[in-house]
Amino acid sequence: MATAAEQWVLVEMVQALYEAPAYHLILEGILILWIIRLLFSKTYKLQERSDLTIKEKEELIEEWQPEPLVPPISKDHPALNYNIVSGPPSHSIVVNGKECVNFASFNFLGLLDNPRVKAAALASLKKYGVGTCGPRGFYGTFDVHLDLEDRLAKFMKTEEAIIYSYGFATIASAIPAYAKRGDIVFVDRAACFAIQKGLQASRSDIKLFEHNDMADLERLLREQEVEDHKNPRKARVTRRFIIAEGLYMNTGTICPLPELVKLKYKYKARIFLEESLSFGVLGEHGRGVTEHFGINIDDIDLISANMENSLASIGGFCCGRSFVIDHQRLSGQGYCFSASLPPLLAAAAIEALNIMEENPGVFAVLKEKCRHIHSALQGISGLRVVGEALSPAFHLQLEESTGSREQDVKLLQEIVSQCMDRGIALTRARYLEREERCLPPPSIRVVVTVEQTEEELEKAASTIKEVAQAVLL
Repeated sequence: MATAAEQWVLVEMVQALYEAPAYHLILEGILILWIIRLLFSKTYKLQERSDLTIKEKEELIEEWQPEPLVPPISKDHPALNYNIVSGPPSHSIVVNGKECVNFASFNFLGLLDNPRVKAAALASLKKYGVGTCGPRGFYGTFDVHLDLEDRLAKFMKTEEAIIYSYGFATIASAIPAYAKRGDIVFVDRAACFAIQKGLQASRSDIKLFEHNDMADLERLLREQEVEDHKNPRKARVTRRFIIAEGLYMNTGTICPLPELVKLKYKYKARIFLEESLSFGVLGEHGRGVTEHFGINIDDIDLISANMENSLASIGGFCCGRSFVIDHQRLSGQGYCFSASLPPLLAAAAIEALNIMEENPGVFAVLKEKCRHIHSALQGISGLRVVGEALSPAFHLQLEESTGSREQDVKLLQEIVSQCMDRGIALTRARYLEREERCLPPPSIRVVVTVEQTEEELEKAASTIKEVAQAVLL
């Protein structure tokens, strides 16, 4: 009985074999051959080993030269030969023992040496001591920090503000707190280095558009919209950000904010605005580029600025809606892990805000001085002015490059040095050349403050013209 059953099974197998399609038989045959090959082949190949003698090993060790930890740097590199300042870098500055009119420090409103600001800082120093020795979440939150955040939020007319102890870390921490791997960030090519570091930390997909070119930005947004339609599931979880500066540090130009807001709503993106140069400069009350253009501040998802320019203190802040700002208290690296802002600097910033609110006319004065020197510097032989007439920080670039960046830098540095010898303190814009995503051309940066008189502005313009003509022609 068992034998008959076995014969019947064998017959069924043979019959199934005949009825199976040809491709099925070929595939099974290939799989059987592959299994046989795996069973009988070696998983690795033995390589012939050649042992070196002790002498040969010693010779190889002697020949080996390790790569240097850092690239060699010339002793005359500008970063190793810095100017030494004696005293406060206010209206007048003593550099290398020589007194000059300061056209280099970002002391736009002249508050760095203001008696009221210094008195507020001194009173705070006596009450709280020098530093905090702890992050905000670990006994580093002082009542003066909360007062400053409340004042900044009210001044900017937003729901909430958050302060950082280091200006550079503000936007560099804010960006990766929201933008993550897989998100898409559209950013201007002229974005400052702090924004670049924030983008690098976010690990997002970065799309660069030409400087202040809204047509190029819309082209990128449109291309992304097409990609989103191809993969709607991915698009639903992909966030899109547009990052710009109010006044660009590297160009001195203002962003076209009304066009940015239109693109934001058209393509459903979020706008982050870095206003370190425009805060305390633009607008009737110094609230920045939103006030300058009359844009509702609620149209901007996040505003960031440092307190190291107009407020003449240290640190930075972000402001916006409460749920946006509160997220940084959990995810902003510079906020969570750095020691909080020294109370004396927070008190100084509060007093600087008081002065700004009491004297709104100071912003019109600053704007007029900017226009004055901007006009006076036109027509310099060999140099061109780069930046808006209302920007207190703008650049002087060579009209024609020598073809060598190193040589261009030397020429501009010579102009700076000779101007300093004549009592005008300027600075050459400095960049980490190997780190910059889009390296700007070499330039001299000119900074305007409300303390500079009309005579000093005229003297600076005439000095720069004379020196440039002597150096470049």
